[in-house]
Amino acid sequence: MLVTLRELLADAGRHGYAVGAFNVYNLESAQAVLRAAETLDAPVILATSEKALRYGGWRELGVLLRTMAREARVPVALHLDHGSSVESVLLALRYGWSSVMLDGSHLPYEENVALTREAVRVAHAVGVSVEGELGEIAGIEDDRAVEEGRARLTDPEQARKFVKETGVDALAVAVGTSHGAYKYHGTPRLDLERLSALHARVPVPLVLHGASGVPAHLVEEARALGMEIGDPQGVPDDLLREAVQRGIRKVNTDTDLRLAFTVAVRRFLRDHPGVFDPRKILEAARNAMIKVVQHRIEVLRGGTIHDG
Repeated sequence: MLVTLRELLADAGRHGYAVGAFNVYNLESAQAVLRAAETLDAPVILATSEKALRYGGWRELGVLLRTMAREARVPVALHLDHGSSVESVLLALRYGWSSVMLDGSHLPYEENVALTREAVRVAHAVGVSVEGELGEIAGIEDDRAVEEGRARLTDPEQARKFVKETGVDALAVAVGTSHGAYKYHGTPRLDLERLSALHARVPVPLVLHGASGVPAHLVEEARALGMEIGDPQGVPDDLLREAVQRGIRKVNTDTDLRLAFTVAVRRFLRDHPGVFDPRKILEAARNAMIKVVQHRIEVLRGGTIHDG
């Protein structure tokens, strides 16, 4: 069933877990997310970036994802991830998204407030939830890159003020994660004390971006299959569980799905050199993504699934 982000995160807040938001871009990635969620009877968020929507089409992906969300056996929010403008928000509203993010985190504070407030005004008028962002995390998201030295952690008191001035339904905060596969140099860390302070001061659910785990077994297999991947490092499961215990209610995942997809395709083509049916190749990729989503959902609910 298609619901708003506000509805999903309200239940997460009452019961102390986080909802997984998974970036999707085609039929198979969306199927993977929804099948995993239905298997575990868990709410889930189908997230779409502007880059994915330019690739697949707002109308085309909107029809596909909205239909799949409505027919799902679990609550599903269809979410615009990192919307860069009010125009993007309006497109999402036009084509049936139930949740939008307006990301003005790279702007001066007052400009971020003004832009986010306008997104809230137009989205709330049609019953759609809005996520904002304050603070800036490192890494690459769509077409925008933030160097590690320019990342700005979220100030708890300013976050409280931002929510009051904008009326957002959820707030993405910067506490030490980064976009992409290469999140840390050395020991992974989050500013957990800052997160606790944010949870105490901010009256809306908190969101963690740049939180993929970058599973070591997938990285190792990717190298074995000839992928040039370097030495990526993600957010460990135990650190993610601690973040949820300290108030995170929505966690974004993108890199892990991409990695699972790529490894599965490379493995399938190696093991089945005579197969040229795209459906069989994509089925292998879909099954690999299902395992990743299941694991992430269990982590966000406090447990784990071991996929061997």
